[in-house]
Amino acid sequence: MAFKFQNLKVWQKSMILANDIHYLALRFPKDEAYVLNPQIRRAANSITLNIAEGSTGQSNKEFVRFLRYSLRSTIETVGCLFLAKERNYINESQFISLYKKCEEVLVMINGLIKVLESGSPKDR
Repeated sequence: MAFKFQNLKVWQKSMILANDIHYLALRFPKDEAYVLNPQIRRAANSITLNIAEGSTGQSNKEFVRFLRYSLRSTIETVGCLFLAKERNYINESQFISLYKKCEEVLVMINGLIKVLESGSPKDR
C-alpha cells in the first residue's frame, strides 16, 4: 500500500463506519437533506480523513493532534446517531450496531494516541 494510513487498522475500521453512516443517512427523510443527513456524513468522513491527514510522516505530536480531531468527530457522529434514533430515522438495532462501531473506533484512536505519546522524546 502506498500510504502509511492505509495500513492502520483504525483507518480501515473508520472507513467501514463512514460508509455505513453514508448509506444509512441517504435513507433519512428529505426534510433532513440539509440538516442531519450531511452533518452525520461529514462527521463520519472526518474521522477517516483526519487519521489519513495526520499520518503524513510528521511528528508524533502532530499526528496526535489530528487523532484528537478524529476523536471529536467520532463523538459528533454518536451525537447524530442519538438524534436520528430520537427522530425515528433509525431503529434500536441500527443504533446499537453503529454505536458499537463508533465505540470501537474511539478505543482504537485512544490506543494509538497513547502509543504515539509514549514514543521517543524528540517526537513529542
